[in-house]
Amino acid sequence: MSVDEALKKIEVTEVPPCKKAALAYSGGLDSSLCVELLRRKYRAEEIVAITVDVGQGQEEIDNGNAKAKVLGIEPILIDAREEFTEQWMAKAIQANSDYLGYPVSTSMTRQLIAQKVAGIALEMDCDALVEGSTGKGNDQYRMHNVFTLFAPGVRVLVPVRDFDLTREEEEQICTAWGVPVTEFIRGGDDRTMWCRSIASGAIKLDMEVPDYVWMWLKSGDNAAKEPSDITLTFEGGLPVALNGERMPLSELVPALNVLGGKHEIGRIDMIEDGIMNLKSREVYEAPGAAIILKAHRDLEQLTLTKDEVEFKKIVEHQWAHMVYHGEWFHPLKGALDAFVAATQPNVNGTLGIRLDRGNVIITSRQSDYALFHPMRYIDSGYQFDQRICHDAAKIRGLIFEVLAWRRDKAK
Repeated sequence: MSVDEALKKIEVTEVPPCKKAALAYSGGLDSSLCVELLRRKYRAEEIVAITVDVGQGQEEIDNGNAKAKVLGIEPILIDAREEFTEQWMAKAIQANSDYLGYPVSTSMTRQLIAQKVAGIALEMDCDALVEGSTGKGNDQYRMHNVFTLFAPGVRVLVPVRDFDLTREEEEQICTAWGVPVTEFIRGGDDRTMWCRSIASGAIKLDMEVPDYVWMWLKSGDNAAKEPSDITLTFEGGLPVALNGERMPLSELVPALNVLGGKHEIGRIDMIEDGIMNLKSREVYEAPGAAIILKAHRDLEQLTLTKDEVEFKKIVEHQWAHMVYHGEWFHPLKGALDAFVAATQPNVNGTLGIRLDRGNVIITSRQSDYALFHPMRYIDSGYQFDQRICHDAAKIRGLIFEVLAWRRDKAK
């Protein structure tokens, strides 16, 4: 399609005008194009651009600000790094966050960003909320849910979706209108310290992922030749020390990203079922998350009862499903948080971990809260007379006597 045809799509599409629009602005292709669409098509009198720092890195913030100058806007910067790390990411760790193999991250940041943008929109009497999602992705639902909850009644505009623009058409229009585009990877690069989403929706089924796209992961000659042994200490279900050195999550997770990446840990290449039940191939890198979640699950297995572990898996499945589907602020999600939090006080201890060629291997476990008792060793006579299990085994086998009786009677 030519640029003229792309511009024609915008021309013939009717849209409601807005006076003052609150825009979720990252400086990426979509949100940058939204600035010009608000001016040229929606006839917005004022654009309140809002950038929320959730840990995407200073380089990305600076790039967004540089583009903003070209576009003639001055974004409001909200620093939400501590909130994302200490509240959102911490809950993801305790809930062993995993949606089909993806440690939910973008799913969380979009909802946190939407909450902040909605709050400013109300404070500044904006009559429209604007974000750059496409109609083929998941973020439109996540953002809309949160906009609706925190700024009820304010109109939601999603220009890329509502003009039915393809990525190529967006690029053509940006070139024609002088909108700066500096995409490192076509399809975008969504970064947080917890997980990085690479070219979401742009990677075809048989496409090879080139090595240059990785930020932390090393491979081949660049990867570590020898394994690394580390210790990770948990308190209340959260990692608090690496190799005996206490540090906050905001330092510990990045350190593990670098270390784990050297050992080829955290590469995720998966077929993902999106919110619309359409499959896509998604690529992520999350070395720190891979190490922490493996260790956290292992420590829970050591310190929680069998019933807690089994029921928590059900809760974790629902937790990840709700967060992925844009329901962070749903009442049920809050109830799931409460259950998860109630299980964590005993999840304390230090694990020895070996990082080796993509593997996270638990080498030692120490916890004063462990439920692993010496009586279970087969060579131990510790307070355990095996003869007491004779009647217990008979009682547990009664149902199988009944099943045999029914089978024989039916014959």
